[in-house]
Amino acid sequence: VQLQASGGGLVQAGGSLRLSCAASGRTLGGFVRMGWFRQAPGKEREFVAATRWSSSSSYYTYYTDSVKGRFTVSREYAKNTVYLQMNSLKPEDTAVYYCAASTLPGSIEGNYEYWGQGTLVTVSS
Repeated sequence: VQLQASGGGLVQAGGSLRLSCAASGRTLGGFVRMGWFRQAPGKEREFVAATRWSSSSSYYTYYTDSVKGRFTVSREYAKNTVYLQMNSLKPEDTAVYYCAASTLPGSIEGNYEYWGQGTLVTVSS
């Protein structure tokens, strides 16, 4: 299984970016959870958002409080890709963003077995 994250870049505060995470080696339906995490300079990696499989056509979504109402996580099964749409970006959103996938129950970070390489998001003030 490989996860390829892309879409990062430099954006002004208030702007938008869409991150993509393309999975290969397994279809999205084979993962219980697909998540996004981020790590800002000098800080620990933190959870941002995740989807949890519900059925062949639907899934649950979860967000950390600081991004609720601004970020949207989604799955596109046809492209085997998970997206993170980020709107109203703030300088504090600056970080390397990682996508991750889990086949295990439970939401803890340690249950994510597969990780992408990370994509840098920089938000200027």
